[in-house]
Amino acid sequence: MSETIPTISAFDWVPDFARGQVRDLVARWGLEEIGRPYRTHLIHAFEERGEDYVAWQPFDQVPAYRDETGEMFESGAILLHLGNTDERLLPADPATRMQAESWLFAALSSVEPALRPISLLPLFHAGKDWVGAAVAAQQPLAEKRLQRVADALGDKDWLAGQFSAADIVMAFVLRSFGGQMINDHPRLVAYLERALARPAFQRALQAQLDDFTAQPPLQS
Repeated sequence: MSETIPTISAFDWVPDFARGQVRDLVARWGLEEIGRPYRTHLIHAFEERGEDYVAWQPFDQVPAYRDETGEMFESGAILLHLGNTDERLLPADPATRMQAESWLFAALSSVEPALRPISLLPLFHAGKDWVGAAVAAQQPLAEKRLQRVADALGDKDWLAGQFSAADIVMAFVLRSFGGQMINDHPRLVAYLERALARPAFQRALQAQLDDFTAQPPLQS
């Protein structure tokens, strides 16, 4: 690989509700935090991708990532890779780094699965008579996970003590799936506000929005 400017895949069109929520935002944010330029490989959310793309991203999603080292996929893995090159994303101190890595995985594996159904079931299954009961059944676990994050955060600004890739992922999860639930947790509200106020996030968000230039799919 001779490519020195990273490439990330992203969509050139998504429905309005998904704008600013697609996971290439996580990779963009990480790159913005370390000041590394990147280019985007744009694909349409509702158009079929070819075999070359599936070879790059086996699940046919975004983001996929490519740099001079090689190719990879999954937003959390991309942040780990970037953190291995820059301690602004993964701290150099081993103990702090262990906490940052743990919280990065916790955001994706423990927090997001608890929050996601509450956010997405009413969106994608509006009007179905089972949705209310399904959301109510998930609510206690979601509340418990949010409380555990708030307790662990305590009076710190960031999960590992200093800003890291973990905060990028956790902020993305809370922003995308937390909804009104985080309003019951003032520490998480303040935490999310701090994260989203970072200039790197603002640049990443605007870059994603600027790439939505294609037309919606034709209705049959």
